[in-house]
Formats: sequence, C-alpha cells, structure tokens
Amino acid sequence: MNAYRESPNLIPWPPLLLAGFALAAIILDFIAPWPLEFNGIQTLGALLIVVALGIDLWAMRTLHDSQTTILPNRGSSHLVAHGPFAYSRNPIYLANMLLLAGIGCLLMNAWFLLLAPIDGIMTYFLAIRREESHLLAKFGYQFEDYCRRVRRWI
Repeated sequence: MNAYRESPNLIPWPPLLLAGFALAAIILDFIAPWPLEFNGIQTLGALLIVVALGIDLWAMRTLHDSQTTILPNRGSSHLVAHGPFAYSRNPIYLANMLLLAGIGCLLMNAWFLLLAPIDGIMTYFLAIRREESHLLAKFGYQFEDYCRRVRRWI
C-alpha cells in the first residue's frame, strides 16, 4: 500500500508557512524597513485581502459540503473538482499568497510581497507534492483526469 494513501503529511505545513512568513515580514520590517508608498496601495491591499478571504471561504465551504477534510495533513475522503477547485487545484494555497500580498499592501510592507511567492514555493515542496501523491494513490485515474483539466495554481 502506498504510504500517501491514508495521509499526505504529518505536519499541516500551509497554515504554518502562512503564519511564519507573515511573522517574518513583520520582523524584517522592524530590522530593515522596506515601505511601499504608492497611491492606492492600501486600497489594493484591502481588495486582495477580501478576494483571498472570499476564495478561502468558498473553498472551505466546498470541502465541507463535499464531506472531506480541509486539514492539509489529513486524508481526503472525496475528490473535490467543483467550486473553486474547478479553476485551481490549490485555491486555498493561492489565497494564502494573495493574503500575504494584501497584508503587505495594506501595511505598506514590501517584505510581505517578497515572501508571498516564497510561501507558494515552500507550500509546493512541503505540501502540494505529497498531497498530489496522496490523491493519486487514493483516486487514481479520476485524479489524473482532474489534473489534465485543472491547473495547479490558476
């Protein structure tokens, strides 16, 4: 039996990475301020935060309605390919990057913008690859077909 069949990860990396990079951006701003000073930057930040939270809530509701877990370290009971998952295989992780960018714009802290794509890269290596192995082991051809139809990010 494939080791990924029951659970993709022992550690819930994505929320830990999100919190860690947010904290790092705040600390870096104290050590070496890197301000964003553009007209409308805070409005853009607020808009990005609203979009990110909207995607998160939509994805969470879709997973809940599909009776599968939202926790990234728990095994999926159903392959979800509707709602935001019809547009992105990882809408919550995409929203995490948008949230970091939005907070950075709102706080006018460029460190958040630098760390947002690093969050995506680390999420890919620590979570997504293992989650995809889990879903492939559990759902086989259905997951392969889903991957052909829906991009990883957008």
